[in-house]
Amino acid sequence: MAEGPSPLSSGVRLQKVMARTGVGSRRVCEELIVDGRVTVNGVVPVLGRRVDPDVDRVELDGVPLPVRPGLIHYLVNKPAGVVSTAEDTHGRPTVLGLVPEEPRVFPVGRLDMDSEGLLVVTNDGELTHRLTHPSFGVPKEYLVEVQGEPTAGSVRQLRQGVDLDDGPTAAARVAVVAPSLLRIVIHEGRNRQVRRMCEAVGHPVVRLVRIRIGPLADPSLSPGSYRTLSFDEVRGLAAAAVPVEPAEGPGPPDSPDGTAGSPEPAE
Repeated sequence: MAEGPSPLSSGVRLQKVMARTGVGSRRVCEELIVDGRVTVNGVVPVLGRRVDPDVDRVELDGVPLPVRPGLIHYLVNKPAGVVSTAEDTHGRPTVLGLVPEEPRVFPVGRLDMDSEGLLVVTNDGELTHRLTHPSFGVPKEYLVEVQGEPTAGSVRQLRQGVDLDDGPTAAARVAVVAPSLLRIVIHEGRNRQVRRMCEAVGHPVVRLVRIRIGPLADPSLSPGSYRTLSFDEVRGLAAAAVPVEPAEGPGPPDSPDGTAGSPEPAE
């Protein structure tokens, strides 16, 4: 529905806030507003609407825009031996040691210490929620070296779903790259899910590398390196997080500290 005259006499004009995110010029942003493709706090605004970027939620075509000042988004290629938490009580190196100290950021989800590959690190709480909350599903792709050579039956079982101790997994995309090398795409975020799936069909994981998160992949990013994501990449990640039907069975897995609902546990 269309919004009436804005009650805000202060704040920043919406088109200026949008332009700062990288959507386009102010003129382009004005056209998007006039076309009704933008919402502020769920309501279609009038041209000239002022917003508070620290408070107001701005969406374009239903996808949140990173309008809060100071947001940063990194893509990190986590090597084995690095833990993907903000701090580690055992003194092990953490993924935050691979990115600048300021501004303060946090990993989105986790890869366990022995796993490798892509991890998003950011201070964007809205994007973090969208990428990790169980109500959204973001496809994640892995290259998985396993013990032995999976048979066609084992691969079919992985594709159709595997019975784990916390319930059956959803269907997965699985391709055989080499006799002991699989390419697996899942959209769930259970604790060590890929490892447990492969072990359940008799082929424990030797090496696991995450190579894609939603539309985001970067084979040129070397282990231990990071880079800043572009606006289009951030928007693509947010758009890839689509609502999913509630799954039957147990709720979100417990986090390592025993609290319920830990987002996207380690693979």
